[in-house]
Amino acid sequence: MPNIFAETLGPLRVLLPARFRNDIPVVPVVRLSGVIGVATPLRPGLLLSTAAKTLERAFSVPHARAIAMIINSPGGSPSQSHLIYRRIRDLSAEKKIPVIAFVEDIGASGGYMLACAADEIICDQFSIVGSIGVVGGSFGFAKLMDKLGVERRLYTSGEHKAMLDPFLPEEPGDVKRIKAIQKDIHERFIALVKERRGAKLKGPEKTLFSGEFWTAPKAIELGLADSIGDLRSVLRARYGEKLRTPLISAERTFFGRKLQGVGLAQTLAGGPALADDLMSALETRALWARYGL
Repeated sequence: MPNIFAETLGPLRVLLPARFRNDIPVVPVVRLSGVIGVATPLRPGLLLSTAAKTLERAFSVPHARAIAMIINSPGGSPSQSHLIYRRIRDLSAEKKIPVIAFVEDIGASGGYMLACAADEIICDQFSIVGSIGVVGGSFGFAKLMDKLGVERRLYTSGEHKAMLDPFLPEEPGDVKRIKAIQKDIHERFIALVKERRGAKLKGPEKTLFSGEFWTAPKAIELGLADSIGDLRSVLRARYGEKLRTPLISAERTFFGRKLQGVGLAQTLAGGPALADDLMSALETRALWARYGL
């Protein structure tokens, strides 16, 4: 909707605050940072539920020339990665606003999927990009339980309900089933990258989609990213020195913190939720460490 108030003022519009003027370009900035899908009450993680309102607010900024996404994520949940990706693409198509991704430390695995939601991917020269693959892992405690003399008693209904239970011996059939699921997810991930990057992709698919990751110059050579640069320099070069780049952040409570979900009181008091938060922190650390960070 045109800003009739600003237009009718004519020359007097220079007296208006910048946010009301349509002659000053604006590119809202959204930060998508952290492990995707790992969430506890004190560690909300990067989920569609935590990102949706921020994205919608960014795409609703009047006179936006583009949306800039700052991405810094080692990946995580494939479903949450795709849900956020899909929301970005839908909003971009609905509002007819292009999206530019700026990768900071890392845009890998699910983080790279988020970057693919953009029409252009720009990285720092030291950014890590890629890891187009699927990984999953667990632990096996069956032998330890035998040594401790602990008997596992598990009651299920369904032939495969206890599949990959860490307290039971690994079954070859279970491993085959989980690998089939991973293969299906990997193929869908590959299709998404091909759809978004298209003819820009260079090099053999065996290399591109092996799960390997690279620094930005090699990623650009392979067509996984477009160029090296930083948000401020790139956007000012394109839209001028007067450009406004408001950071669109999550809505806060009266006390300055956005509290997620149920169970916060239990977490503050300790107990099982505190243990979950510790496990979340360990899992998060492991994901970043995979890329040497």
